[in-house]
Amino acid sequence: MGKREKSAITVAALEKAIRRHNRLYFEKQSPEISDYAFDRLVEQLRRLRPDSPLLSEIPSESAPGTSRFAEVRHTSPMLSLDKCYREEDLNDWMDKFEGEVVASPKVDGCAVELRYDREGKLILAATRGDGVAGEEITENARMIQDIPQKISPLPLAGEGLGVREIRGEIYMRLSVFKNFKDSFANPRNLAAGAIKQKDPKKTGEYQLSFFGYDLLGVPFKTEWEKMQTLRSLAVPVVEIKKVPREKRQEVYDDFLGHRGSFDFETDGVVFKADRIEEQKRLGNTAHHPRYAIAYKFQGDSGKTVLKDVEWSVARTGVITPVGIVEPVELSGATVTRVSLHNYGLMKQKGVRIGAKVLMIRRGGVIPNLESVIEAGRGSVVEAPKRCPSCGAPTEIRDDFLHCTNAKNCSQTKVGELKHFVQVTEIEGFGDKLIERLYENGFVQDPADFYLLTKEQLLEIERMGEVLATKLIGNIQAKRELPLDLFLRALGIRELAKHTSKILTKEFGGLTRLFKVTEEELSAIHTVGEVIAKEVVAGLKKKRPLIEKLLKHVRIPSPLRGEGQGEGDRGKPFHGKKFLFTGSLLSMERREAEKRVEEKGGWVASGVTQELDYLVVGDGGGAGSKLEKAKKLQAKGGKVKIISEKEWKEMVGL
Repeated sequence: MGKREKSAITVAALEKAIRRHNRLYFEKQSPEISDYAFDRLVEQLRRLRPDSPLLSEIPSESAPGTSRFAEVRHTSPMLSLDKCYREEDLNDWMDKFEGEVVASPKVDGCAVELRYDREGKLILAATRGDGVAGEEITENARMIQDIPQKISPLPLAGEGLGVREIRGEIYMRLSVFKNFKDSFANPRNLAAGAIKQKDPKKTGEYQLSFFGYDLLGVPFKTEWEKMQTLRSLAVPVVEIKKVPREKRQEVYDDFLGHRGSFDFETDGVVFKADRIEEQKRLGNTAHHPRYAIAYKFQGDSGKTVLKDVEWSVARTGVITPVGIVEPVELSGATVTRVSLHNYGLMKQKGVRIGAKVLMIRRGGVIPNLESVIEAGRGSVVEAPKRCPSCGAPTEIRDDFLHCTNAKNCSQTKVGELKHFVQVTEIEGFGDKLIERLYENGFVQDPADFYLLTKEQLLEIERMGEVLATKLIGNIQAKRELPLDLFLRALGIRELAKHTSKILTKEFGGLTRLFKVTEEELSAIHTVGEVIAKEVVAGLKKKRPLIEKLLKHVRIPSPLRGEGQGEGDRGKPFHGKKFLFTGSLLSMERREAEKRVEEKGGWVASGVTQELDYLVVGDGGGAGSKLEKAKKLQAKGGKVKIISEKEWKEMVGL
């Protein structure tokens, strides 16, 4: 491994650059770098100085003391959104709360607040400003047709509140912006200037639009209910979907795929916890709410022409289309290949040879096709009738093209071997070497790596004695694999890093996992029915391989409980699993979980047969966990349902 790369910029210089680009974007409306490049600067600062005050500052949309508009203090801070670029980070965020999420495209506009009195009349409009105070633009806002001048009276959330407040984004539709694109950089910059015209009538001439995303001062149980109420008030709301947890990436991909059809600029998908009680429990930082996150579309986009389509066979037997395009530069690299997702999406987008396409890099090796800009006059791309790897017939199932001989298809088998080596980090085995080992019959499944001899390796072209000895040593170093790593290496669909850790924590060993049911798995927080079905079927299918691997690989027995060791054996909760549901009155949930761990216990992820205690908060709102525990009890399960008061007595409070 090479030396650690040193940072080419000091923390002071990095903070100065971030502040400068903030001003250019929010105050001058003339950014010099892309959002993606700016976010990379912020992430670099987070790595170099995680306690930098700048990381919690809220960017300002106006320079303090320079505006001709009156200042308006917000009823509560108008915060920014936290961001992520990887599915893994989105999963980590979702682990922090319960229930479904709602998702919608992130509109690239100017945030504003609208206040309505008890009779429902619009009495004030203000920009976001620095998040604490903005500028009054009431008369300008009246010139925007999407903004209601009056709404129906609604119940107030508390005594003494005389206003209801709608928050949203003022933006310019792309169909309107095309009339100004020769004079302005982008729709957002133009909208920011248009809402601050000295003459409100001029604001109206820009034909601005509005989307609502929040409604304050009115009681709701869910975010979904809030959005439906906004719609009932004739407030435009951006497309919103209620999403089961296991379909989070699917809805992101769907919005990304339809990005080209939106009449507004969008740079990502906003996810929010649906339950308001969970939003309140999570709370806010000084910079952003913890219950919402923007999953950003990554990297730069570029337009090019599709020249041809190749078909690649994955380790699952799915045959995916890859586009060959005219060279185009994205994120500083020249690319000539683009992922066309899958057969169904490719057909849906109307991909033709010669089509002009929009591509975007999302962090993978090759960028993804976002949309077809011009259809082109070439031939429609059809699916191959035969597998390009083994020649077996193909078939289409659920929009995916499959090899019907996946079990024996050479590329599928090689893909499984590559996946195993990558996950277990057996060094030195590159793609070409693995292909040669498979072709020569030396390694047909992952277990064969442990039977590989130096003599077999020496039969491979350009293989020397020193390298062969080293490679055998690298294999021997991986004869002990933690359970979560072992599970991931099997290549079971939906059994990635996040799920494998949950299964290890909940069930502790393969013996119990072989008996787990779909119902048990789907009951676990963040797993769900889709993942449960794939995992149970996958473990059954991989049983012969697992037993073969266990002849060569040792899986160390996990300790009962995260962070528990021998020193926990004498503690009162040792080996016991606890789970909390509902609102706790005596302390925050994280504090309660800490108390369990201090006494040697283990905080579970969901209601399963392994659960010992379900603690129901005295503040109410227990939800589905309580119902699942009751059903488990009715079937003879060992779980005990106790109140917060009873739990406090157990803890000694």
